[in-house]
Amino acid sequence: METYLKKNLDFSKTITGRYIEKYGYPDVLAKIDNIISELAQNLDLNEYQDMGNQVYIHKSVKLDPSAKVIGPCLIEEGTEIRVGAFLRGKVIIGKNCVIGNSTEIKNSILFDEVKVPHFNYIGDSILGYKVHFGAGSLTSNVKSDETLVKLTIAGKTYQTNRKKIGAIVGNKVEIGCNAVLTPGAIIGANSTIYPLTMVRGEIEPNKIVKSMNNIVSKE
Repeated sequence: METYLKKNLDFSKTITGRYIEKYGYPDVLAKIDNIISELAQNLDLNEYQDMGNQVYIHKSVKLDPSAKVIGPCLIEEGTEIRVGAFLRGKVIIGKNCVIGNSTEIKNSILFDEVKVPHFNYIGDSILGYKVHFGAGSLTSNVKSDETLVKLTIAGKTYQTNRKKIGAIVGNKVEIGCNAVLTPGAIIGANSTIYPLTMVRGEIEPNKIVKSMNNIVSKE
C-alpha cells in the first residue's frame, strides 16, 4: 500500500501528506479528527477563522450561507463551498477545491484542486490532487451485506477490519457522471472512468474504464 500511495498521490499537494505517510491507508481515516486538532494548533488565525466546534476555514474561502459545516473540519485557502453543500465532520479540504451543489462529504481527505461540484457523495475516502467527479458520481462506503471491506492491490487482498471504506482516488483522475466507486475501490492516477460505470477493486494508473469488462490503456 505504501508503494501505491507514493506512486499515485502527490503528498506536496495536501496539508495531510505526512499524516497519510505515517498512518497509511485506510488507517488514516480513523485519525482525521486527531489530525485536524494537531493542524489547528499551528494555524495562523490572521488567515483562518475559528468558527467553533473545531471548524477552521481560511478567510479566502467562499462559503455559501446555505452550506452546512459540522466539525471537526478544516478548509484551506481558495476553496469554494457552494449552495447546499453538507460537510458532516472529520473532513479536510485542500486549496482551490470546489464543493458543489448538494454535495455531501464525511470522514474524508481531499487534496488540492479537487472538484466535486454537483450532487456528489464522498464518504470515508481520499481524493488526490486535481481529481474531478462528474455530476451525480459518488463513493459507496458500505457493502450491501455490511461485512468488513477488503482491499485488493496488485492482486493481493488486505482485510481492513472496517465496515465503512470508500475509495482512494489517485491524482488527476476523471470520474464520469453518475459513476459509482464501490467500497474499497482504488483508482490509479491519471485514469478516466466513463459515466454510469460501477467500479470495483483496483484500477491501474493511466487506464480508461468504459466498463469493468472494457478497460484500456491511455495512449
